[in-house]
Amino acid sequence: MNEQEQMDFFYEIFDASMPRLGPGDAASTLNALDILLSSRISQSDGSKSFAKLRILDLGCGNGAQTIQLAKRAECEILAVDNHQPFLDELARRAAAEGVSGKIKIQRGDMRNLGFDGEVFDVIWAEGCLFIMGFREGLAMCRSMLAPGGSLAASELSWLRPDPPDECRQFFENVYPAMAGIETNLAAIKDCGYKIQGSFTLPESAWWEPFYHPLEDRLRPIRKKYAEDPERNEMVELIQKEIDIYRKYSNYYGNVFYLMHF
Repeated sequence: MNEQEQMDFFYEIFDASMPRLGPGDAASTLNALDILLSSRISQSDGSKSFAKLRILDLGCGNGAQTIQLAKRAECEILAVDNHQPFLDELARRAAAEGVSGKIKIQRGDMRNLGFDGEVFDVIWAEGCLFIMGFREGLAMCRSMLAPGGSLAASELSWLRPDPPDECRQFFENVYPAMAGIETNLAAIKDCGYKIQGSFTLPESAWWEPFYHPLEDRLRPIRKKYAEDPERNEMVELIQKEIDIYRKYSNYYGNVFYLMHF
């Protein structure tokens, strides 16, 4: 397969109709938002209203978290992703939930947004900063935050320093930059942020909204491409990722990091 064929097959697997396109759940999104909002109020005189927060949702995908943000906060959200079918599904979900008026959708590459000095009160980055590197993503986000602005970023992180060889070797191949929580917290401070809090997503946030639906998609795709070794290799790599989490979820997870400057 050439590069375009690989991307087309990736999007055939990670279809826009999936509940989520990565680990996460509504409760975790709302918990992270509440921590940010409570911290913003505590920094004010205790009575200031933060109506119409300007929120940038980076790598929004099909909008699972976008919808939750729109339902909870008084805000204007700019939701950005580079895959139009994801944005179309976000638009459909927003209309169904009655929050279309709060969400502006834009197709774009998070590495080259070209906002020309536009700034936001909150930047939301659920599981997307790894694309450019966690530290690099933190620096990019800070450049787009208004004074006192907040950033919520979830990042795949080691929870323990002693993962078994099979687990560590898998991530050395697929995400060698993955770091532990303390290393990521240090990176946050180095980038000039003040840490508001952090928490690890529960295992249920991997299974019900993401891995179980993903395994359901892999079964017919595996049969469809049974005679295609290249596509089968991609399918089995994804299955391997799921199996690794099934065996070693005590050693790593998605961690929400919440910060402001």
